[in-house]
Amino acid sequence: MPALLEVDGVSKSFGGVAANVDISFDVAEGEILGLIGPNGAGKTSLFNAIAGEVVPDAGEIRLDGTRISGLGPVACAARGVARTFQVVRSFDSMTVLENVMVGAFARAAGTRDAMGVAADTLAFCGLASRADRPAISLSPPEKRRLEVARALATGPRLILLDEMLTGLTPVEAQEGVALVRAVRRRGITIIMVEHVMEVVLPLVSRVVVLNLGRVLTIGAPADIVRDPDVIRAYLGDKYAPAA
Repeated sequence: MPALLEVDGVSKSFGGVAANVDISFDVAEGEILGLIGPNGAGKTSLFNAIAGEVVPDAGEIRLDGTRISGLGPVACAARGVARTFQVVRSFDSMTVLENVMVGAFARAAGTRDAMGVAADTLAFCGLASRADRPAISLSPPEKRRLEVARALATGPRLILLDEMLTGLTPVEAQEGVALVRAVRRRGITIIMVEHVMEVVLPLVSRVVVLNLGRVLTIGAPADIVRDPDVIRAYLGDKYAPAA
């Protein structure tokens, strides 16, 4: 499959701290890619660069062959990049429907159109019955679905999911997995940052492992969990081969 997203030699420092160092990988159209690594590995910094929230110091990010790095979040969203946040960013005083309308206005022709897009997206994400409730009233897993719904309402080609499944019960996590697969069936490409390996590894086709701001390795999930460097840097003894 052709690459939808290309990350080419991206580096970013904040003061004297190198958050990302010469990171390169691509994502095929329709792929679900996992992005994993210990805390401080540079995952969120990379998401911020792809979404246009920060400008890389070096390198380039391309969507469908066109450079998007440095364009800013509004322009990146207009070109089809959406994201969720590890810390949910809902507008708590607004209704659930109004929250999703904020995303829909990125493409909607007017208020009526945005309302229709938002209602359809809430139904897709299993939140239709919550549409008229204030966002602050949602449970934690519902708030994560609201993040996904608002991102989907922008009409993305690529969605960046930042720890969407973290902190959920096993049942809630499996419901989240079903939603991710449903998003993929819509033809949307996905990059997932996750720490729940038992959930994410069966879901993704490839994994990019970051450590200390650099790419440690890229490979299929089955290969990643056997890689001694990945086990040592991130996965730990649980994945170490028996002696």
